[in-house]
Amino acid sequence: MKRPMPRVMACLLGLTMLASAVSAAPDDKVKAADQAHARRELAGLFQLPAFSAPGPVFDARGAMANKSILSIPGPTNIPFYAHVLIGMKEASEAVGYPFSVWINQGLESEHKQGIVSALATKPALVDLLSGPDPTRLKPEINAVKKAGIPVVSSHGYGVGIRAPHVSYTLTLDYQRAGRLLADWVITKDLHAHVLVLISDDVAATAAMRTGIVNEFGRYGGSNVQYTFVNVPLNGWEGGIPPAVAAAVAGDTQLTYIIGIYDGMAKFIVAALEKNHADSRIKVIGFNGTPDAIDLVRAGKVEMVLGEGLEWAGYAIADAEMRILAGSGRVQSLKVPFRVFTQTNAAEAGVPATFDQGYGDDFKHQFARLWQLPEASPPR
Repeated sequence: MKRPMPRVMACLLGLTMLASAVSAAPDDKVKAADQAHARRELAGLFQLPAFSAPGPVFDARGAMANKSILSIPGPTNIPFYAHVLIGMKEASEAVGYPFSVWINQGLESEHKQGIVSALATKPALVDLLSGPDPTRLKPEINAVKKAGIPVVSSHGYGVGIRAPHVSYTLTLDYQRAGRLLADWVITKDLHAHVLVLISDDVAATAAMRTGIVNEFGRYGGSNVQYTFVNVPLNGWEGGIPPAVAAAVAGDTQLTYIIGIYDGMAKFIVAALEKNHADSRIKVIGFNGTPDAIDLVRAGKVEMVLGEGLEWAGYAIADAEMRILAGSGRVQSLKVPFRVFTQTNAAEAGVPATFDQGYGDDFKHQFARLWQLPEASPPR
């Protein structure tokens, strides 16, 4: 069993401290870390990802004849959403069906208005992209479903978790992302003291936290110590610096900070520099945002685990077309992850972009799955 790190000051700005484990009993056996397992899990993630089909070939144009999709995302001014939506839009244009986006600033009232609008515009499917909370939208979702329009939650929940009230949930393997972050630390430091910054108001966080806990518990050995601190999504700028400062002051053996969403990285790095701890504490995270990858290239962040957002958009479009074709929900979106370090960070662009670093063969592969004539290989 793990022993928790010395507690940092949880009272700062109302931050919630979550102990990672209870103290090991005196008669507990010392457990060795399994670095070989951790290396195997990370192996192959440093190169361009290979395409894995989420389902069999189908006639996408036939399935989408006279059908349209409305997407209601989280705040459309956030680049994450913009780039997933680019992929969804490109897919719709390739197949030839109308695709519209409900522009919003992330307010619950706006999400409700967007869902209700479907009763008038009558799309074939309503997509809730990684943000709109179905638990707060039950009456609107039920009204649209009653009108015969399926409502799909996409990219917001971990594998095995079903979003409430919706017709289908399209999940990402957030648990695996959490496991891989833990694996990275295991390969680097068998005596790591780790601060894990999370945002419990993001649905994916629960799965990522489970992945981190399970991987450290099974493969991290008895000497890895870790602590979770919750900083709400809209409070990163004000909440992360004091959380980092408290952790640095409270544990002189702190060696890693995992900001599970790498949009946290710039605040973590600035706080470490301010507290003169940037030379001894490493930073890693998940998502693959350009700012974070640029920090990797500059040597200020050790590793970012990225996902191709345009690829994710194609995968969501593929899954939703399969639903409308009568094939049901895909088991996995099969959006791949890629590890970016200082060695390969430039492959994401200089400066980095959201969509470089993953190749573009996936577009041809999806076109082939959709039986588009332009996907035929050249003679």
